[in-house]
Amino acid sequence: MNDDDLSDSEILELHFGTSSPCWRLGSDSNALELAAVRGLANIGVALDPEQVAGIRGLTGVTSTVELDISLFGRQLKLHLVGRKLDMLSWAGTASAYTDTRAVARDLAHGLAFAELVVSEVNSLVVVLDSNGIIQRFNRLCEEVLGKREEDVIGRSAYELFMTPDQAARSSKNITGFFENDKPFDVERYINTVNGPRLYQFRNKFVQSGSGVEQRFLICSGVDITEERKAQQRLTELANTDTLTGLPNRHAITELIRTALETATHEASHQVGVLFLDLDNFKRVNDHYGHIAGDGLLTKVAAIVSACLAPGATLARLGGDEFVVLSRHASVESLEGTARTIIERLSAAVRLDELVELYTSCSIGIALYPQHGNTVETLIRNADTAMYAAKEAGKHTYRVFAQEMNQKVARAMWLDINLRKALEEGQFVLHYQPLVDTATDAVRSVEALVRWQSPEQGIVGPGEFIRHAEESGLIGPIGRWVMSEAAKQATIWKDKGLNLRVGINVSALQLADANFAAHFREISACFGSEASLLDIELTESCLVENQDRVLRLMRQLREMGSKIYLDDFGTGYSSLAQLARLPLDVIKLDRSFVSGIDGDASAQELVRSVAALAGALGFSVVAEGVETKQQDAFIRQVGIECAQGYIHAKPMPAHDLEAWLLKRKKLRLIA
Repeated sequence: MNDDDLSDSEILELHFGTSSPCWRLGSDSNALELAAVRGLANIGVALDPEQVAGIRGLTGVTSTVELDISLFGRQLKLHLVGRKLDMLSWAGTASAYTDTRAVARDLAHGLAFAELVVSEVNSLVVVLDSNGIIQRFNRLCEEVLGKREEDVIGRSAYELFMTPDQAARSSKNITGFFENDKPFDVERYINTVNGPRLYQFRNKFVQSGSGVEQRFLICSGVDITEERKAQQRLTELANTDTLTGLPNRHAITELIRTALETATHEASHQVGVLFLDLDNFKRVNDHYGHIAGDGLLTKVAAIVSACLAPGATLARLGGDEFVVLSRHASVESLEGTARTIIERLSAAVRLDELVELYTSCSIGIALYPQHGNTVETLIRNADTAMYAAKEAGKHTYRVFAQEMNQKVARAMWLDINLRKALEEGQFVLHYQPLVDTATDAVRSVEALVRWQSPEQGIVGPGEFIRHAEESGLIGPIGRWVMSEAAKQATIWKDKGLNLRVGINVSALQLADANFAAHFREISACFGSEASLLDIELTESCLVENQDRVLRLMRQLREMGSKIYLDDFGTGYSSLAQLARLPLDVIKLDRSFVSGIDGDASAQELVRSVAALAGALGFSVVAEGVETKQQDAFIRQVGIECAQGYIHAKPMPAHDLEAWLLKRKKLRLIA
């Protein structure tokens, strides 16, 4: 039979052994490959660019392309049924245009695959028309929602799965979405067989492929309940203090920022911030342990929360620092809150049946817009005011004032430059003599540290010692003073000057477990069997860890040191209480001495102290003797030594030596 007498289907059958050969088009060629078996190319047919573009327009969904080709000298009109396989190829089956049964078969096969995917995909798939009527309901929908597809097809999704309010909103929304014809996402709680679950639906519009021209909404949903719970938990962790359950630094910062944004639109609106810091919290941790410290922080959080007005927010910044945000504040209301908090915290805090603690706090107050118009400025200024409250004696509050920033700037300068001073050797010692009131001989000298700042010249200890204690620099500064004083005392001893040197020691230095070892090491370093250094302590050194301090005082005396009680009269001790302490000398504070000029009561007080000290076996030194009348009086009442400007100001070692030599010459002349 002549090929011209054969149909297109018969031509395919003749040359390929099948009326539906496989076809393939690659991305690197415009030749259509035809073969009886997929993967084996029997023949290639050149296509024009338009035909190639039509085939490469196929997606992953099975579809058809009509194609006119020349095959074995015969013009054939084909239906290509197929889809895109991957990034590089498109493939399927070819049938004669007139072979509708083969085309239908191939399409049915492809659509069956697509139907299987829709049915078995691990997502809820629901197809709705513009009225919300269900057109398709896949297998996962049946399992999750407990309804069969045949029971819901043709019924309203609004009535089946939504409350009347939800249905009204969804119906309105979907109508608008159909009009806009744009895909959209939505999250919705669905009542499943396992209870309410949160699903995220990705919704897209499609056009019907045959019959009446109609658009449908394909809703594909995945369960995101656990994902959202995890995100919520992460958000809570990122914004919550795990110890107290309060908002943390990040959370309160955002809350204050929001409050400030609201306040900018209301002229009379004021936002207040209270910055709280517990007083002496470190001692609780050190003495009772961190578990007790954490317990105290939790109790404090509850106590402070109970003090706040409705709408105020308490947060923990970290450590023992808390912040209160008041969204509608005034100076008066913030001060009232601060007073209430301080009063409540003055009562004992019971941690358990055995442990009861006392605490207190210092509070700084800052107000928007007077004290700052940004979150950072407001918190910083409240923090600054809190430090002012601590400087005022703790257990109180202060409202921010601009001059406080000068103190902060000064503190920052000290923090930076004190460290440089240690590294670069900018400290020097000046010495002030203690004069025997009976013989006018110099018994000893007190070493007083001075800071030779390249920027500010000589800086006295009153300006930097407190900061050194707060910053932890008092330890290395104290060790330098100890070493330098011991070195100078040894030099004077070698020169034949019998001068003991007294050094001031703070409570923080005594708290150092290695203090005695450092002292012994320095004494040995300068070749002295008995120490040439005396120790001057204040009453504050005796307040805490008294047993340990007493042992240390005895150790120092065993090493040859005398123990002076400095600034007596400024603390709370009485002479009777001091009788049991291993002291050698009491230094009467300058405030006693300055009042004896013409003041009978002050004179009687000094006279009584001198008499009682003598009876208890203590020597007495009068500090701050500046006038002849004061000097005469302390000699009269039997005080052994005087120290003050009437005799000599503090001076460098070489100046002291010159002063001693000059004084010796004057006494010889006299």
